[in-house]
Amino acid sequence: MGRRQVLKIPGVTHGKAPIPLAVKIGNMVYSSAVMGKDPATNALPEDPAMEIEWLFRHVRTLMEAAGGTTGDIIKMNVLLKDESLREKINEEWVAMFPDENDRPARHITVADLHGGARAQIELVAVLE
Repeated sequence: MGRRQVLKIPGVTHGKAPIPLAVKIGNMVYSSAVMGKDPATNALPEDPAMEIEWLFRHVRTLMEAAGGTTGDIIKMNVLLKDESLREKINEEWVAMFPDENDRPARHITVADLHGGARAQIELVAVLE
């Protein structure tokens, strides 16, 4: 086994794409596109709000799998299919990072997302 640790979310995959959801090497964690799939079905929920709730749950799960917490995240890139989803993203963001003086950097891009996703997150974390 190499030094690369592949991080998984039980029940959630990139489908047929041969890529992990996240990778840890040493104290660094990088994710690919994390989606808000329901782990019971590996499918995106019909409700956009539920998709975003799952998305933030998956961020927590990945950080726990890495041996860290969301407090170790230093940067998040958020991709949205539609600008109207920004309010729900901000709601989940503030719930995850309630202290305005202790939040990671963040950038939001509106883009045409693959596979019907309405929101995705890519993150970088440094574990303490």
